[in-house]
Amino acid sequence: MRAVLIAIAALAACEDRSYRTIGADIGVLTERDDLLVPPATARLVARGRNALPQIETALHTAPVKGRLNLLLALERIADPDALAVLRHFAVYDPAPEVRAACEAILGRWPGGGTALARVRDKRSRGAAP
Repeated sequence: MRAVLIAIAALAACEDRSYRTIGADIGVLTERDDLLVPPATARLVARGRNALPQIETALHTAPVKGRLNLLLALERIADPDALAVLRHFAVYDPAPEVRAACEAILGRWPGGGTALARVRDKRSRGAAP
């Protein structure tokens, strides 16, 4: 019985706090424009694809400067799963500078040419804001 209690206590001590940590770093990128942004970006990059869902969510509500900071983090994470996110915001984001940033990133990524073609196709069909 004592071994079971020790195992349960050990599991509780290993609680994954990454969601909160990622959220805090995303908060820095969306709310600040100072010397705290580069280290927060580096921490998100270190988390890699684990940070993608929260970054994508934040892109929907962040101010323009925050979205640009988040896009830089996505570019540095360089996970192929982010192509769809970049493609979406390249078409639908209301800010022209965000759309342009997405296109620029897609232009530098492997497989980005195909994504850019899809962006242009959607725009030609009237999907842009």
